[in-house]
Amino acid sequence: MIESNILLVMILFFFMAMLFVLSQRFKISYPILLVIGGLAISLIPGLPEFSINPDMVFLVFLPPLLFEAAWYTSWNSFWQNRRSILTMGFGLVFVTSIAVAYLSVNLIPGFTLALGFLLGGIISPPDAVAATSVLKGVTMPKRGITLLEGESLVNDAASLTVFRMALAVIMTGAFTMQEAVVGFFTLAIMGIFVGLVIGHILYLFLKYIAKASSITTPITLIAPYLMYIVAEHFEWSGVLAVVSGGLFLSFRSKDYMDYHTRIQTREVWETVGFLLNGFVFILIGLELPIIIEGIESFSKSWAIQIALIITLVIIVIRIAFIYLATFVPRLSSRVRKKEPKPGWKMPLILGWAGMRGVVSLASALAIPIYISSGQHFPHRNLILFITFVVILVTLVVQGLSLPWLIRLVKLEGNSSEIPESVQIEAIRYRLVKEEMELLKSKYAQELEDSNTVKAINLSLKRSLEARATNLDSESKIKIANERELYKKVMQDLIDVRRNMIYTIRGEKSYDESILRNLEHNLDLEESRLNRK
Repeated sequence: MIESNILLVMILFFFMAMLFVLSQRFKISYPILLVIGGLAISLIPGLPEFSINPDMVFLVFLPPLLFEAAWYTSWNSFWQNRRSILTMGFGLVFVTSIAVAYLSVNLIPGFTLALGFLLGGIISPPDAVAATSVLKGVTMPKRGITLLEGESLVNDAASLTVFRMALAVIMTGAFTMQEAVVGFFTLAIMGIFVGLVIGHILYLFLKYIAKASSITTPITLIAPYLMYIVAEHFEWSGVLAVVSGGLFLSFRSKDYMDYHTRIQTREVWETVGFLLNGFVFILIGLELPIIIEGIESFSKSWAIQIALIITLVIIVIRIAFIYLATFVPRLSSRVRKKEPKPGWKMPLILGWAGMRGVVSLASALAIPIYISSGQHFPHRNLILFITFVVILVTLVVQGLSLPWLIRLVKLEGNSSEIPESVQIEAIRYRLVKEEMELLKSKYAQELEDSNTVKAINLSLKRSLEARATNLDSESKIKIANERELYKKVMQDLIDVRRNMIYTIRGEKSYDESILRNLEHNLDLEESRLNRK
């Protein structure tokens, strides 16, 4: 068990760090190297048997991974693209699950339809972390990134719900369509309700009691587990509880976080996300020899063939579905007027970007070893093996070829899509104008008497002319005895810029990721200012 292999765990964490450094050095998506690293570990002879309780996988790994995805999802962008995101997130998951279920029943002797839906629920959701890390350094229209991230958030919830219902059927042996439909909506609605209720409670606590203290970041780490456990206690969807609660807390974060807690929370969650993603991939590598040995009465070559067939089918289904979901709604004149012409390039790239990742792996590892009757879970090792092959092929083949494909088709953004550099320049221009208005209204006398404030104003004028806001001009200013005045003025300028960013965010005219980065730069600037 994991508790008796602490030294091995520490070594694996160091191994993960090495793989991450290599991914940065060779500019390869780190999930690709992680899955290859997991495979390499499985080939090392003499490693001790290593396993984790399946009941602990969902509890330990999934809540923080889902919460992190929800936290960094832009609600405005999500809502603007909700039709496409929901179609891909729910529709594609259900179509893939159905196709995999019936295909596996016909390919695998003794495979039941419930086991097929279980496998379909496991391998249906693509991984946004893998896709976005692959796309770093590659020109990709912002809408494409938004669709991939939003789809990943929704399809994680949808696929895990399919997984849970199929697992319940296998464990109990009972299934009726009416109960399944009612159960699905009950799980979903009540799961969302729990997430929003707990999210509101934590929001009120953080805003009025904690007040941007050092406890804020630990609360965000506790939140996903609290939402998940409470929802699961009532046998509702813990996954949807975490997603809905995470979206709400992220959307309202400006009300209870200051610059320090934002910087701290961002750094902590980046570390947590990396460690959890990496450990799941390494874990499957350690268990892979046991899994291969336990494939029931099937040869390895046959199992590989089945896994490759299923992989090919889900790739083809995804591409075909996205083309249909893109062009069929455009038969309506209302949709044609409302949405720009998509072309054939973006659907192709979105279809090829369906790499499977950590959620599929964690779901497979969470399959119980025994069913309620005490018998071994049927075909558990085969399902785990197929899942690993699907992840390996999609990450390595699709992941490595995706940047090449984007360059080959010369994918470009829509003419109506404002380039990121133009958006940044426009936002900074408005921020500088707002700062200069503040100086005129609040520091009119100091503009006449203080060399420091005069220098700040001169710097702002130059920045406005250059359409930039490089306000870190302390080294150019002789502060002398006016240090406190300087800090006060600069703090007010930072505050007015931050409030302006909140106003701009409400206009929904600029990309949320750009605004987040600008806000993060303000946090860093305020941190530097308060250290002086």
